[in-house]
Amino acid sequence: MEATGADDSLDVQEAAAAESSLPGHRQTPAKSVWTLLEEAAQMKTEGNSFYREKNIRSAIGRYHRALLVLRSLDSEVMKSVKGFGPERPALTPEQEALLRSTQVDCYNNLAACLLQRQSVDYARVREYSLLVLQWRPGDVKALYRAGVATLEMGDAQTAKQYLAQASREQPNDANVRRHLQRAEEKLKQELQKEKAMYRGMFSSSLKDDSEEEINQTNGVGEGV
Repeated sequence: MEATGADDSLDVQEAAAAESSLPGHRQTPAKSVWTLLEEAAQMKTEGNSFYREKNIRSAIGRYHRALLVLRSLDSEVMKSVKGFGPERPALTPEQEALLRSTQVDCYNNLAACLLQRQSVDYARVREYSLLVLQWRPGDVKALYRAGVATLEMGDAQTAKQYLAQASREQPNDANVRRHLQRAEEKLKQELQKEKAMYRGMFSSSLKDDSEEEINQTNGVGEGV
C-alpha cells in the first residue's frame, strides 16, 4: 500500500499541470474562472466514478487535483499569497457557491476514500471531515466520519458528541448507531477504570492510616 504522502505529492504535481493546460486558461478572467470551476467539478465527478468502481487511489487523485485547482480561486487561500502572480477578480456569488460546494464534496469524498484504505490515516479523515463541518455544519456524513476517526484516535467523549449529533439527524442509520454504541461502551469502561483507580487509592490510604495508628499504639505501650 502506497504511503499517503507520496500519493498527495503526485496528485499536487498532476493538478498543477492540469491547471496550466486548461482550455481558455489565458482568456478573459470571467471565462477563465468558470472554466476552472467546471474543470474542478468534472474532476470531482470522475472521482465519484472511480470510487463507485472501488478504484480508491484514482478517486483520491481526482479529488486532490480538483481541490488544487479550486485553491487558485479560493479568496481565503489567496489572501495569504497576495502580490505573487496575477490577481484574479472577486468571484461572483454564483461562482463562490459552486467553488465551495465542489470543495466540500471533495473533502467529504476524500474522507470516505481514506476510510476504505487498508491502513487508515484517521487524523487526515478527521481533518477533512472537520473542514466539511466548518463550511456545511450538520452534514451527517462528515459528523459520522469525524466521530469514527476521533473514536479510533482515542477520544471517546468527543467522538460521542459527533456521533450523537449524526444519530439525531439519521436515527435509523445502523452504522451511526453501532459506532455511537462503541463510543458509549468505551466511555463506560474508562469510567469503571477511573472508579477502580480511586477505590485503590482510597483503600491504600485507609491501609496506611491503619498501619500508622497501630504503630502509634505500639509505641505508647512500649513507652509505659
